[in-house]
Amino acid sequence: MAYDEGLAQRIRDAMPQGVRCEEKRMFGGLCFLARGHMLVGLAKHDLMVRVGPEAYERALALPHARPMDFTGRPMKGYVFVRPQGVDRAEDLEAWIGRALEFNRSLPAKKKP
Repeated sequence: MAYDEGLAQRIRDAMPQGVRCEEKRMFGGLCFLARGHMLVGLAKHDLMVRVGPEAYERALALPHARPMDFTGRPMKGYVFVRPQGVDRAEDLEAWIGRALEFNRSLPAKKKP
């Protein structure tokens, strides 16, 4: 599965200064990880966002968001955002911010 290289670059550019991200091919696309946990990723043209279980319903209520369902079963805590939902830089930054907020609530993973 290919992913939108332009959106990948926009994510790199929109990542707040000081946030150390690792890029990893996952889910047939590209994922951005911080502290060892997935923040956001790309699957074809959609943005994947890990918002966590508590923010999941609020995220789904936002325009252009839908459940992330690779296998036909939604993954609670993760949403897909259609391209229209991240056309504007402010919208992409807001989704990254939601992912970072949840990421900060998780313990950092130790590297092997």
